[in-house]
Amino acid sequence: MWEVVARSLYRASSHAWYKQLHWPSTTPAAPQLHSPAWTPRMTSGRRISSVCPIIRLSPAARSLFDEPLAIAVQGLGPRQQVTLRTSLRDERDELFQAWARYQAGDDGVLDLSRCPALPGGSFSGLEPMGPLWALQPQKPFRRLVKRDVQSPFLLQLEVFEGHGDPPGRQLAEAQHERAFLRDGVRRVPVREGTIRATLFLPPGNGPFPGIIDLYGTGGGLPEYRACLLANYGFAVLALAYYSYEDLPKEMKEFHLEYFEEAVNYMLQHTQVKGPGIGLLGISKGGDLCISMASFLKGITATALINGSVANVGAMLHYKDITIPPLGANFKRIKVNKSGIADITDVLNNPLEGPDCQSFIPLEKAECHFLFIVGQDDHNWKSEFFAVEGSKRLQAHGKEKPEIICYPGAGHYIEPPFFPMCAASMHQLVGKPVMWGGEPKAHCEAQIDAWRQIQAFFLKHLMDKPSGTSSKL
Repeated sequence: MWEVVARSLYRASSHAWYKQLHWPSTTPAAPQLHSPAWTPRMTSGRRISSVCPIIRLSPAARSLFDEPLAIAVQGLGPRQQVTLRTSLRDERDELFQAWARYQAGDDGVLDLSRCPALPGGSFSGLEPMGPLWALQPQKPFRRLVKRDVQSPFLLQLEVFEGHGDPPGRQLAEAQHERAFLRDGVRRVPVREGTIRATLFLPPGNGPFPGIIDLYGTGGGLPEYRACLLANYGFAVLALAYYSYEDLPKEMKEFHLEYFEEAVNYMLQHTQVKGPGIGLLGISKGGDLCISMASFLKGITATALINGSVANVGAMLHYKDITIPPLGANFKRIKVNKSGIADITDVLNNPLEGPDCQSFIPLEKAECHFLFIVGQDDHNWKSEFFAVEGSKRLQAHGKEKPEIICYPGAGHYIEPPFFPMCAASMHQLVGKPVMWGGEPKAHCEAQIDAWRQIQAFFLKHLMDKPSGTSSKL
């Protein structure tokens, strides 16, 4: 039943999101991030026919990365055929591009909310945000991430004459900044005890609902999801746990005491609302969040994005308890003609034989759970993990978790408008692997999942929590 609900939910939600494209965001924003709203319909076709083509954006110069952007072109001829190309370079100078073929309206205006992209480009159909979610790396196996959240991505937009390949002469160009930090959000590096993290605090004195954010096997300290979440009123700690500064360089074993130190840091912070905090994790970060919720005090809500209910990849220690990693058989890797590995079947079943010892005892947790599942995840069987986690919780008399499944979504469900990464290098496998997903469906899933995650934390962190207790 929950699968059917999820399908209708995210499609309706993404449709509502696109309807906002010509209007200012409903979330309070910094003055420099928003210009007065512009709508192509405000200018008549008679007037624009006498001017050179110009790209109009709303917001005009700068917007938050997870906000919709209205794109239109004025001054074209009636039903003129053009090609729109978008380009973005990351901090490592990797180029990501998308392009689409269009035909302007009878009034000479190309409004992406009204004019569908024609076949033959990176996307087709009525896709107002297609120029962003369809961005693809020009070199294979690159994934778009934001390494420095204090600077924006610079989006380049170009309009070319006709539908040729290569395109005709350039008719117009524009630049737009896609920022990550809303005005007033504070970025605080945290180096207390063994903790290596960054805390993002919304404007004001708080206290704010607190969340610890964990990424996967890539290591390091990704901050972009944490800071985007802080823009909506959460105090978010982006926590590194290996391959960063003086933390372990390899993913061999983890000690839950490190994560307990981070939980206590948040619980004791004067600007974090108690008595409990939330956890958000994707991939390996997901099973670490389940382990934290199962053994540590002070966890009220845990949201998992394509996570595992078994401990994966490294030994986990806490006090006198050790949870071994789930077994794997790399002979089950399937490699396609392009040399890309499908690792979906590599992990063993945590319900069978000795591998049962790797199943995290999430029935010990005293928190609410949300499972976000991409049904085309090719990293591992995320839907199977979510269902088995739900069964185990209910078998022990615990609350049934919320499970939201997204058909056509792959492994890396990121904040809205990050382009889907079809394949990239895997830190542990040592070769490029496929992550799954279909670009448009994946984009729609990201939009809805982002809203679902925020609603989940607002519900359980703003209400008076029941508190948690260690089961050891």
